[in-house]
Amino acid sequence: MQSLKDHFLLAMPHLEDPNFAGTLSYLCDHDENGTMGVIVNRPLDITLDALFEQLELGGEESPHRNAPVYYGGPTHKDRGFILHRGDSDAWDSSIQVSEEIALTTSMDMLQALAQGRGPEQFLICLGCAGWEAGQLEHELKENAWLTVEGRPEILFEVPAEQRLSAAAGILGVDLSLMTREAGHS
Repeated sequence: MQSLKDHFLLAMPHLEDPNFAGTLSYLCDHDENGTMGVIVNRPLDITLDALFEQLELGGEESPHRNAPVYYGGPTHKDRGFILHRGDSDAWDSSIQVSEEIALTTSMDMLQALAQGRGPEQFLICLGCAGWEAGQLEHELKENAWLTVEGRPEILFEVPAEQRLSAAAGILGVDLSLMTREAGHS
C-alpha cells in the first residue's frame, strides 16, 4: 500500500456528503490502521482571537489574532489541530508529517501564538477527518476523491477559496469540467 501521508485529497464534484462536498483535505497519517487528515479550505466564522478568549489565553496583542479558524472535519470537533511549517520537536503533542509540515494538537502552541510567538505559517482547524482501515481506498476506487502530493505553498500561501482549484491544477485538472460518469466510446 502506497502511503497518502502528505497528500491532498480533493473532493470530486459529485461528492454530496455535506461534511466533504467541495473540500480539500490534507492527509497527516495514512497506514494499514486508517487515515487522518484535516480539511483546509473551509474557514469558520471565527478567528483565532475567539479561541484565545474562550481558552482565556489573552492574545489581545498577538499579530495572529485575526487568523481564520477552519472546519477541519466531522471528527473530534471540540479539538484543535494546527498544521504548521517547521519542526514538531518544539511542541508537546506534535508529529512531523513531511520535511516541512508538522501537525500539533497541544495547548503550548496556542499559548505561543497568543503571545505572538510560534510558527509564522499555520492553519488552525477544529475537528479532523478520519477513515477506517480500507475505507479511503474504497472511496478512491469509487471515484469520490482525487489525490495529489501536498504542497506547503498551497496550504499557507493560497487563499482558502482557491486551494481546491490550485491543488487540482497540479494534476492539470479543472474540477468544474468533471462528471461522475466514466467515458465510453
